[in-house]
Amino acid sequence: MPLMAARGRIPDHFGANGGASVVKFVEMLEAPRRCIRIGLVNNMPDSALKDTESQFFRLLGAAAGDLPVHISLYSLAEIPREEAGRKHIESFYRGIDALRESGADAIIVTGTEPRQSDLRQEPYWKSLAALFDWAETNTSSVILSCLAAHASALHSDGIERHTLAEKRCGVFMQSVVRPHALTDQISGAFGFPHSRWNELREEELSAAGYAVLTKSPEAGADLFVKKKRRSLFVHFQGHPEYGARTLLKEYRRDVARFLRGERERYPSMPKGYFDAESTKLAVGFEARSRGERNPELLSQFPSDELARGLRHHWRPRALQIYGNWLRYVAARETQEPRLAAVAAGSHRSLSH
Repeated sequence: MPLMAARGRIPDHFGANGGASVVKFVEMLEAPRRCIRIGLVNNMPDSALKDTESQFFRLLGAAAGDLPVHISLYSLAEIPREEAGRKHIESFYRGIDALRESGADAIIVTGTEPRQSDLRQEPYWKSLAALFDWAETNTSSVILSCLAAHASALHSDGIERHTLAEKRCGVFMQSVVRPHALTDQISGAFGFPHSRWNELREEELSAAGYAVLTKSPEAGADLFVKKKRRSLFVHFQGHPEYGARTLLKEYRRDVARFLRGERERYPSMPKGYFDAESTKLAVGFEARSRGERNPELLSQFPSDELARGLRHHWRPRALQIYGNWLRYVAARETQEPRLAAVAAGSHRSLSH
């Protein structure tokens, strides 16, 4: 079943890129009497705003199976934006006050690019903290992505993030270390993308009552959860929602910053991401960039060549976790027999 969204509230670019098979546009009165209402609070910077929409639409649409899911877009007003980003937000998003008024069964909160070493000094901190407090008593569950996960742990438990010596960027193998409904039917090692300069450490999370469900020898704790009042807060330090090319786009962005002199060091290549041939291409472009540091060189960055060897191999595990999450929300939010039966049937289908 496709996701459902209010007509006129989903960006046109998504339908133009094949999203119509994932999102069904409806008038609010046409929506089923009972469906899972998801609020996507997308705080990503302008350059990643549309990509993030598409990533979550496709992931939720595929993970939902037969569960009816209605999605709405929201964003924090204090996120810094250029003119194009502001127009996009004004056209298709609602503010957090509208989320409080309409309510949601669950929300997904994305991160954004930090500008301050102390998250409490970010211009949106007060609104983000208030959103967390509201979600504790007004949702069944919250998914928090990367910086949002760090912000939530800082706000509710005072857990400070630790700055890494270099950016943790790449696809890192991890495994389930604790059974939970979210990791049902998942076994063996699997990789998820990471892209961050900071981390929350497993021992500090555990001491504050968080249950670490998956972790990586290289990237540390990834998926961890904690019940906060009524709501299950689900934290990812990685990005299971990422598309196959997302890390490539971020790598190119960081290379551009180096070529423009906005950063001193050339960015490290994403680990576990490129195949052997692509790695050779990336190394060659890095050598040339160090010798000819010039913004005009970016036009020769081999994006298409590097993309040919990419594989979206983390997608099946992302679908399983998000499918398990949607079923968890459905079980918490409704006693309607039809939806309960669909949730049970979807659960069985994942085991095949």
